Amino acid sequence: MPRVFIVDDHPFFLAGVRTELEGRVELIGEATDVDTAVQGIRGTKPDVVLLDVHMPGGGGKAVIEAVSETHPDVKFLALSVSDAAEDVISLIRAGARGYVTKTIDPDELVDAITRINDGDAFFSPRLAGFVLDAFAGEIDIPEDPEIDQLTVREKEVLRLIARGYTYKEVAKRLSISVKTVETHVSAVLRKLQLSNRHELTRWASDRRLI
Repeated sequence: MPRVFIVDDHPFFLAGVRTELEGRVELIGEATDVDTAVQGIRGTKPDVVLLDVHMPGGGGKAVIEAVSETHPDVKFLALSVSDAAEDVISLIRAGARGYVTKTIDPDELVDAITRINDGDAFFSPRLAGFVLDAFAGEIDIPEDPEIDQLTVREKEVLRLIARGYTYKEVAKRLSISVKTVETHVSAVLRKLQLSNRHELTRWASDRRLI
């Protein structure tokens, strides 16, 4: 039975996860912030850490980086409300062995923990594509002040529009409405001080985003 440490800054959600996992894994600790998590993980040496992505103080990435320096054998499974490509890739690059969303079924979560403990990787189906694309070089996340002012969703829309997708195609790929796509494109053009789709495509191409 895997020894599991849970990290989440929402006590209500943490309590729910604990209830679902009790008796199915060995729960050895929990934390609601980065510093407490790092100390607790180092002290208990769990097999798998079930880790929230966004928390004050650096988030899940900070926990992974700090723990990995002293306990490289600890495995991490990210558990988040976010299914944004950048969040997934950031956590995997930091060292997480898997990434699932908080809509996951309890049985699937136990299966994910078991597989991570056994040395496998595990991703929610939609998220696996992000990882494959990233390590195939198709998704790049460069540091750029102009790019950083965009939201995660605006960056996703930017890349797809710049690649030649129509608004309708972008809406279908991202599971949002065409009107929402139009709103995001308008915001991107405004923030980047661009006038039209042609300029947007050239801007993205210059930065190797497509």
